[in-house]
Amino acid sequence: MSHAVVKLENVVKTYFMGDNQVQALRGISFEIQEGEFTAIMGPSGSGKSTCMNMIGCLDRPSSGIVKVDGKETALMSEKELAQLRNITIGFVFQQYHLIPAMTVLENVMLPLKYQKVDKKERMERAIKVLESVGLKDRNFHRPHELSGGQKQRVAIARAMITRPKILLADEPTGALDSQTGNQVMELFRQINEKNGTSVIIVTHDPRIGGSLERCIKILDGQIVN
Repeated sequence: MSHAVVKLENVVKTYFMGDNQVQALRGISFEIQEGEFTAIMGPSGSGKSTCMNMIGCLDRPSSGIVKVDGKETALMSEKELAQLRNITIGFVFQQYHLIPAMTVLENVMLPLKYQKVDKKERMERAIKVLESVGLKDRNFHRPHELSGGQKQRVAIARAMITRPKILLADEPTGALDSQTGNQVMELFRQINEKNGTSVIIVTHDPRIGGSLERCIKILDGQIVN
């Protein structure tokens, strides 16, 4: 029986910018079950990025409850949140966020260093996960030697090396052409089906939202569908 890996209950997030008060989220509630492949979709300024920050334990709600893997994030210390992010969530970003001075293999190994996994195991797992995303011949290349699609595959491999329950991707096809974007989305689908990983895609693109089994649409900080 699956359980909710993400649960938001009446979540409000308010930012203060000088004298102005911006309500980014206005009482949103939803659950994402273990093994689901979900899109969170909305235009710029809709609140979807704030929602992603809640799920990714990068921010806390002004009110309401956010639970990630059963843990209420507002009650956790910064150290506990960092540990939850490192173990439970894999992040994939639109601009890849690879470290230029490191090889592909070193970039992918890096999250395991923070988990204090020994170097031999880090390398073995990195080689294996790079092979799974079709990059076994790129281990010793540096990011500037790769295409956009290859960089995104490296970013996905880096996110997957910790074997997270949740893969959280922010506009992962935004910097790619449509064909390469389709290949990256197919890779997410394979990860979801093969590993049972809960994949959450944050996007403004209705083609992506419409292609997934579930799409949570956000507008003006509220769920509209």
